Amino acid sequence: MTAPLTPPPPPHDDTPDQVWQAPPAGEPVAGWYEQDGPGMKTEVREAAVITVAMALGGVLLGLLWCWLAPHVPLVGDEVDRSWVVYLKDTEGEQAIGADGTFTLLALGFGLVSAVVVFVLRRRGGVPLVVALGLGGLLGSVLAWRVGMWLGPQSDVIAHAKAVGKGVVFSAPLKLGAKGALLAWPLAAAVVHLGLTALFGPRDPEMPYPEVP
Repeated sequence: MTAPLTPPPPPHDDTPDQVWQAPPAGEPVAGWYEQDGPGMKTEVREAAVITVAMALGGVLLGLLWCWLAPHVPLVGDEVDRSWVVYLKDTEGEQAIGADGTFTLLALGFGLVSAVVVFVLRRRGGVPLVVALGLGGLLGSVLAWRVGMWLGPQSDVIAHAKAVGKGVVFSAPLKLGAKGALLAWPLAAAVVHLGLTALFGPRDPEMPYPEVP
């Protein structure tokens, strides 16, 4: 009488102690090993391009600000052979209007830049958010300086002498509320984060191992 033969082991062991084997060369690795995005070097390079493009966009913002912002009217007068300059309308709100115009334009630039970056990139990432913030800040500073440079001259006494006594002229274009410089970078970063959260790609869910 012969002893019963021992059955062969199953071809696949699905126990939790199973050792994971590396896939063959050339095949993509699933799960955590799959690369997400183009890589850090590519993201940093794209972020640098976005920063430069947004900074150069500040020239357009400065042109629009100089064109659309209300100018403060001044009047020059000569008293005892010395010139004095005073506001034509002491209750005017043109100075506040200049700050508001800059802020609204900067918010619009932030919205447009965030949408363009999202449409072209379709992904989020820390480098892109940093690029939007830094590029928007540089663009705002450049727009501020360009608007002042293209606006009325800063020497109001010389300007009053040039136009003559009692003639109304425009005051230099100034940005009283320096916090308006943050409107562009904040709007760009917030809008881009919102678009990424709503319409960006989702991370694939990890499959759970089957329990025997």
